[in-house]
Amino acid sequence: MEFGEIFIKGAFLLKPKVFEDSRGYFIESFNREEFEKNISVVNFIQDNESKSSAGVLRGLHFQKGEYAQAKLVRVIKGAVLDVIVDIRPASPTFGKHFAVELTGKNKLQLFMPRGMAHGFVVLENETVFSYKVDNIYSPENESGILFNDPYLAINWQLTESSLILSEKDRKLLPLKENNTIS
Repeated sequence: MEFGEIFIKGAFLLKPKVFEDSRGYFIESFNREEFEKNISVVNFIQDNESKSSAGVLRGLHFQKGEYAQAKLVRVIKGAVLDVIVDIRPASPTFGKHFAVELTGKNKLQLFMPRGMAHGFVVLENETVFSYKVDNIYSPENESGILFNDPYLAINWQLTESSLILSEKDRKLLPLKENNTIS
């Protein structure tokens, strides 16, 4: 596996080795020893998976305080534009975002440390998205940032009118008005 740190400190793009032949393919999607050698020690405690239709936008979500989560995300089938926003107030990249297309074909993975808001928009129907987290989910400590915050200026690659969002995600606050970020 190749590990490439992006401009947001502690975040990495991972490219696994893919072994393909006439029968299909094989990848090692996670190896604790390699991960710890190249990134850091992270104790993933839960794997999650979602299936979505094209146009669904989930995010930008984060867990507050002691419930913050590091994540390792990937797409098993389909495609998403995956976005992270650095919300660590002391970070030199606070308020900056990174976007990457993760697909079932390119097999790329994105690791984000704690202190990131995370979201993705689904680019293909029947997309299956998978992620590992290192902390429990706490509904009362969940928050988020408005997807179309003009300060962040994220290009979601789809027209806003074609996006499908939950009512909760439509009501999130922009970064500069969000008092849940500490």
